[in-house]
Parts: sequence; C-alpha cells; structure tokens
Amino acid sequence: MTADITPLLLGTRVPGQAVIEELMSVQRLVQPRTRLQRIFGVSPLGPESWPWYKGALGEIAVGRILEGLGPEWLVLHAIPVGRGSSDIDHLLVGPAGVFTVNTKNHSGQSVWVAGRTLMVAGKKTRHLYNAAYEAARASKLLSAATGMAVEVTAMVVVVEPKSLTIRSNPDQVVVLREGQVLNWLARRRRELGPPDVGRIAAAAVLARTWHRKPLPAVDAEALQDSFSALRLLVDQARRRRAAWVLGVPAAGVLVLANGGQMLAAILQSLGGR
Repeated sequence: MTADITPLLLGTRVPGQAVIEELMSVQRLVQPRTRLQRIFGVSPLGPESWPWYKGALGEIAVGRILEGLGPEWLVLHAIPVGRGSSDIDHLLVGPAGVFTVNTKNHSGQSVWVAGRTLMVAGKKTRHLYNAAYEAARASKLLSAATGMAVEVTAMVVVVEPKSLTIRSNPDQVVVLREGQVLNWLARRRRELGPPDVGRIAAAAVLARTWHRKPLPAVDAEALQDSFSALRLLVDQARRRRAAWVLGVPAAGVLVLANGGQMLAAILQSLGGR
C-alpha cells in the first residue's frame, strides 16, 4: 500500500474553526434544557461554553470582513501552530505585507490602549503581548519555510467594543476596530511584489509550515452547520427571554407558581448568552 504523501493544506479552514471545535467539545457536556427552561428562554449554552461561543462570533465577523480583500490577497483562518492547540485566528498575505490577526470580541465593553497596555473594562489584558509573540513566531516559521526574511505585522482587531480609546499606539501591534481593517490595509504602501507574495503564500497554506504534527482535516462544512444550529437556539432563547421581560406581570405569576426556581434560572441566563 502506498502512503498518502499529499500535503495537508489550510485553505479550506473556516473562520473560528479551532474555537468552534472547542465549543462543540465543551457543549457536549452540557445537560439538555428541560421543556420549561426552553419556554422561559434559558440559554442552551453552559457557563464554560459562553466564552468559546463569543470568541467564535468574533472570528466569524472578522472573517466575513476579510472576504472584502482582493484576489491578490491570501487569507487563512484558524491556523494550528506550534506543538499544542494554539492557533492564529487569521493570516493575511498580500501586497501590503504579511499580518497575523488576533480577534477579540469585546462587544459592549470599553477598550483602552496606551503603549504596552490594553485594558478591557478597566482590567489589563495580555492581548498585545500575545499578538506580538504570535507575529514573531509566524515570521520565524515563514522565514524558515521560504528561505527568505519574512516580516510579519501583529494586529489586534476588537469586535463591537462600546468604545476604543487609543492614547498612544503600541510599538509592535496595530489595534483596530473590525470596521477599520479594510481601509487600514488599503492605505498601506506596497511591500511585496507578486513573486514574493506567491512564494510566501505557497508556504503559508501548508500545515507542516506551522505545526509539528498537523492534525487530520476536519469537515468544515459539517462544523459550520453544527455551529449554525447552536446559534439558532441561542438566538431563539434570547428572543424568548426578551418577550418574557416585556410581559413581566404574566411571567411573575407563573414563576411564583413554580416555587421561584425558574426565576433563578432566568436571572442566571440573562448574562447575555
């Protein structure tokens, strides 16, 4: 029997794929909702599922925006990198250079940036450090794979923040709202000609460029279908909660009739899930 030596390519991976895979793994451990919980709009997401779900929404939103880049750009998503389960949310290779994009879904939160500090709702994060490290690692791996020095720019893209205040720009990382990405890239001067873009892109699509032991390809379409089905349930639950809030008097009678237990469940589910 001849061994399959076909290289594993990354072009079929979809935005948020690594996060969605983890979400589905965690979500399988969540107990199904009871009929009464569904009626009252209790979220199908478990507490541990919610951060993964929110992250997936952010990466999907940015992925859709990146579809607006022209055909001269290579855009890859959810690239497994290193030895473990780390991944690069998005990689861009085009005339303006090479970029790693770290997506952060901080919808409804205030984000503040100054130099080496990025704060979300008043709390310091490691977003800038992680993004800079990610770009440096990508530069090293792409340089080794292509035999040429490949510079990589780190980007942190913040999705739907309540506000984004940049007091001073970080030295090594570009911080943008999701709606600013395409215009920012369009204003960049040309750094790479077509031969170099092609050379880097050819290396970037190979899984072995990034990971010591590339995992088998996953059915991305089936994964997307599973996430879409879960998202539909989450949205339905949110709308149902909103309807109950608008009908508080009637809901209150039913809740009291059930000993107040459902009230606790409703209040717990009102955390945005």
